[in-house]
Amino acid sequence: MKKLYAIEAGNFKLDGGAMFGVVPKTIWHKTNPADANNLIDIAARCLLIEEGNRLILIDTGMGNKQSEKFFSYYSLWGNHSLDASLAQHGFHRDDVTDVFMTHLHFDHCGGSVNRKASGEGYEVAFKKASFWTNENHWQWATQPNAREKASFLHENIIPMQESGQLRFINRPESDFGFSNEMGFNIFYADGHTEKQMLPHLSYGDKTIVFCADLLATAGHIPIPYVMGYDTRPLLTLDEKTKFLTAAADHGYYLWLEHDAHNPIVTVKHTEKGIRLDQVYRLEDILI
Repeated sequence: MKKLYAIEAGNFKLDGGAMFGVVPKTIWHKTNPADANNLIDIAARCLLIEEGNRLILIDTGMGNKQSEKFFSYYSLWGNHSLDASLAQHGFHRDDVTDVFMTHLHFDHCGGSVNRKASGEGYEVAFKKASFWTNENHWQWATQPNAREKASFLHENIIPMQESGQLRFINRPESDFGFSNEMGFNIFYADGHTEKQMLPHLSYGDKTIVFCADLLATAGHIPIPYVMGYDTRPLLTLDEKTKFLTAAADHGYYLWLEHDAHNPIVTVKHTEKGIRLDQVYRLEDILI
């Protein structure tokens, strides 16, 4: 039986308008209240999977190697850190065998690479781990478009390749399929960025889905609530419809990486469309 652990890699804030795109603040502030600067609370809630001799970490947060000026843009708050959260569960970075990155935006993979102790250059933060992405997304991230260039940081990405620990998942021809390398199903979504990967984990009689940026917070459940960050928002609408319909039909437990206050949710069909059903913490659903 696999064991699951929530790894809190830190909290920050993002502009509420950017997070909700064309949705007016008069609507989104009801679920995601903003501060005086229009910023809303954001989490970097990663997931650690212990199964057999593997310890798989899904996403790694922002990390801590960027400059003070860089972090000032994101209003860091709280006391969470990746290392402290691993230690809380009795683990160290060197115990991790696999780092699975849903995509390579800095707030999802920044913790995969550290600055060297000398202060010069960078090195992977997980010495014994394989780093997993897919070839399509890797090409997208290493040859970024102007819109996403600020999110794909060279120092977060290239050291994984230089270490020799970078691995590509064999992607199926469809947008959903089983990964032999990881041992779970993956849904591929292109609306936010090219070939973002959403793991579907079988856990007892439950399916837990790590939603990454297809569903940032519980406030984003209504289908038209699409982030301004998405590169192909109309495609996100189609992907959300397909994904959330399946989630409501099959009772998926949705792991919200970026929701600082609603860690796991379920959704249901209503007369107004798919809406929030229940909110859980991981300990509520552990076997």
